Amino acid sequence: MDRTDILRQLISFPTISANPNGELIAYCADLLQSAGAQVVMIKDPVQPKANLYATIGPDDRAGVMLSGHTDVVPVAGQDWTVPPFEMTEKDSKVFGRGTTDMKGFVACALSAALRAASMDLKTPLHLALSYDEEIGCIGVQSMIDMLAKAPFRPKFCIVGEPTGMKVATGHKGKTACRVKCTGREAHSALAPTALNAIHLACDMIAAIRDIQREISRTTTPDNDYDVPYSTLHVGTITGGVALNIVPNSAEFAFEIRNLSEDDPQDILDHLDRAAQDLLTPLRAQFPEANIEIETTGSYPALATGPDAEVVSFVKSLTGLNATIKVAFGTEGGLFSTRLDIPTVVCGPGSMAQGHRPDEFVHADQLAQCDAMLDALLERLAAGI
Repeated sequence: MDRTDILRQLISFPTISANPNGELIAYCADLLQSAGAQVVMIKDPVQPKANLYATIGPDDRAGVMLSGHTDVVPVAGQDWTVPPFEMTEKDSKVFGRGTTDMKGFVACALSAALRAASMDLKTPLHLALSYDEEIGCIGVQSMIDMLAKAPFRPKFCIVGEPTGMKVATGHKGKTACRVKCTGREAHSALAPTALNAIHLACDMIAAIRDIQREISRTTTPDNDYDVPYSTLHVGTITGGVALNIVPNSAEFAFEIRNLSEDDPQDILDHLDRAAQDLLTPLRAQFPEANIEIETTGSYPALATGPDAEVVSFVKSLTGLNATIKVAFGTEGGLFSTRLDIPTVVCGPGSMAQGHRPDEFVHADQLAQCDAMLDALLERLAAGI
């Protein structure tokens, strides 16, 4: 089965993060096992979701791992002109949810694995397919736990997120947080006698914005990024039940996207101090006043040195000399930090097309990815 047929099948599975990915993983497992690959499925203990880890070639030495996620973002509320879960080819583009982010790469990787199965590889090829990446690199954690106990870890990892087939050596880390603010309710006619939790939340948001301004003013910029410093961003806010009631609770969510040089815990410590500064003058009159900051998810930044062996290796496969850094996060930071696997990001397409209606990947990008993986198979057959 060629890459186009595989991609058509992958797109047909509506693996939005809220949905199971079991049917897609079963399809991939059947495809790989029928070719003779060693396949391990790591099931989620609660949801009908799973990771897949496959090996083609010898199992007594380190190989090269191709990593990709199987979940996609929702299509609800978007104005699509083509069916999002059917593959459409026109104008040298391939349309469908996940074509860029990142079923296009997964299809190329599966196709390469099938080709590899008929070769005498001296160095193994590994495929790592995970779930729930789009909501914080959650699913891959159990695969990392498995690899941490394995007798051999991959020598290199290529995460196939869309980079236009350029070799990316870095991405920012992410920390997601929820802030719960507690005040005291009252009739709105007596508002000054109460403690408005929405106002308290707004004061905390002002503190977040102050920290952001300070970071942007004082940080040594990393100009390889579109935004060359760590960022804070408030994404949602809720609170209150009626206009004539002073709200006693409010909640908002924010994230930190940090450069590898910046420790997000330092930023959280700064915010904790800001919260205490807000609460201290209120507690005498409102002892129940509170601001609780809870971390709901995180993954580390990726910071692979430009002179690392994995960088020169993957550049030799693509034929390109330059490297880039990408604004979005990947599981690459986890492979690098938790398992010490040298990692880069390199895959077909552009994230400018990801998460949008009529998502597409250029056909020539898929062809370039196939060529890179063909070059990889030649190196694995020779024994890197």
